[in-house]
Amino acid sequence: MSSNIKVLQVIPKLGYGGAETGCYDIAHYLPENNCKSFIVTSGGELIKFINKKKVKLIRLPVQSKNPILILFNSIILIGIILVYNISIVHARSRAPAWSCLIATKLTRRKFVTTFHGTYNFNGKLKKFYNSVMVRSDLIIAGSNFIFSHIKENYSEFLTSAKKFLVIFRGINIDYFDATTKLEGEEKKLLQKWDINKEKKIILMPGRLTSWKGQELFIEAINLVKIELGYEAFHAVILGDQQGRDLYKKKLIRLTEQYRLTNQVKFIDHCRDMALAYKVSDVIVSASIEPEAFGRVAVEAQAMEKLIIASNIGGSNETIVNGKTGILFESGDANSLSRKIIQAITMDELSIKSIGKEGRKNIIKKFNVEKMCFSTYSEYKRLLN
Repeated sequence: MSSNIKVLQVIPKLGYGGAETGCYDIAHYLPENNCKSFIVTSGGELIKFINKKKVKLIRLPVQSKNPILILFNSIILIGIILVYNISIVHARSRAPAWSCLIATKLTRRKFVTTFHGTYNFNGKLKKFYNSVMVRSDLIIAGSNFIFSHIKENYSEFLTSAKKFLVIFRGINIDYFDATTKLEGEEKKLLQKWDINKEKKIILMPGRLTSWKGQELFIEAINLVKIELGYEAFHAVILGDQQGRDLYKKKLIRLTEQYRLTNQVKFIDHCRDMALAYKVSDVIVSASIEPEAFGRVAVEAQAMEKLIIASNIGGSNETIVNGKTGILFESGDANSLSRKIIQAITMDELSIKSIGKEGRKNIIKKFNVEKMCFSTYSEYKRLLN
């Protein structure tokens, strides 16, 4: 049976986000199990890393929400399905999912969706648009939090004929491994960031957008500085502003207002995120809205780093509070500042213990092999 499985994954853009890397990982896992693998996308940075001998890549404007383009894409997808005799179509976002729904209905192929986020809605029209993600034969939620969100908001679209389950997102634990990074690489990165390692480094990764909590982080850093009374650490806000120039200016003004310009550094991007974690002492994820999964918390644990994260969304599932990381009261700068002080004053033995437990946690529950095997197994069940 496995040799006959042909899977077409459809994703708007193949960048470095969680949905995109999951798509990339599964695309390369399938050929190792004698399955044919296809990706339809509009573009993205990860495209250059695709092994073209193993994965067939097709470019289409599937990132568009334009109804005419959605219909056009569905017609092209029908052609792709018939020409390559695709068994399963797996959509990872709403706009392309509508094209996939039409194409699979007309070609009578199995349709899979992965619900990667909460997809906020204010009215019936937006909810209807979001509902495409639960109109498939197999609905995959990336966390228990997302599973509950779907049951709570889209129960009218769920039937006994649909398979609905959780498959936790996985990360590459070989890449996110502290032992693979060389001291020379660390020194080069610190020089690039213009940071002296004599002080501890607190890293907050994530694109610059208000719900990620950068303002809250800066407020907490200010409270830590007031409490400790001196510049005891460096704080690095690592993330692309993605066109949000006004928001970045607001953050810079906030650091100036609190007189933190000597302590807080803004870094636009880092090609080697594992190295960024390695040079840091404490990692912070300060999201003020629930993360569907929370990749930062998982990657930090894999790198045996002390992670401090909001006690909402996916972080509640990926972090064992006090054992593999620390949770703080979401949206509360005072709570975050207290946890940061706890982390930077913690003894080395306790830090190492949390780091080791964190990596064990990720290897056991959130590694990419587990995610790929679970998804592949569900593909087979769906066809059987």
